[in-house]
Amino acid sequence: MSFPTLSFNQTSFEAAICLNGAFPDLSEFEELASIPLIAADGAANILYKQGVVPDFVVGDMDSITTDVHLALQDAAEFVYDPDQETNDFEKALRFAQSQLWNSIAIFGLSGLLLEHTLNNWSVLMKMAESMNLGVIDSQRIAVPMFTSFKFQPTANEILSILPQPLVKISTRGLKWNLTDAELRLGTREGARNQAVEPTIEIDIHAGSMLFFCDSRALYAPKLTD
Repeated sequence: MSFPTLSFNQTSFEAAICLNGAFPDLSEFEELASIPLIAADGAANILYKQGVVPDFVVGDMDSITTDVHLALQDAAEFVYDPDQETNDFEKALRFAQSQLWNSIAIFGLSGLLLEHTLNNWSVLMKMAESMNLGVIDSQRIAVPMFTSFKFQPTANEILSILPQPLVKISTRGLKWNLTDAELRLGTREGARNQAVEPTIEIDIHAGSMLFFCDSRALYAPKLTD
């Protein structure tokens, strides 16, 4: 059976969203200069302190400080969304959708509070069903996956599979391969495996997962036949 290839070398992200969490090195923002930068509410505070001006600030505006709001009022567009049924991450993603930006780089998913991080994680998987999302952190990228794929890693690259919340898979080309294995949050995960072949395959029989690999120069993930 032939699987589509997951690659990162063909298309750029259409926009970037920064959340109120751990941020990348400033050099990565230089690579994002050509695409819209969306700050999810309080993320604008961190960006401003680093000398980065977002194009948009989206959220219910309960976290951005008055000083930063005033400093950015002529430089950024503020999109106020008071909906209390969605968090600022989901608001930012839905704003991106309204602008027809579907391929999004996400920074700061690890929020400053644990419940924010877990909530962001849940929103990521929900929205990834209709968007092309990549979470970038510490020179790694996490990609939600719902279908079988193959991937060409670098030599001995560390790859991780985290079920969301359950996935049944078979793999080929990894140091520790799996055959019809069920991974489930709270029971069994697949973190920190290693590629041992030029092409690896992950056959998703059921469920969904987060696939972690080294980031590829901020290119967007893409499945191709």
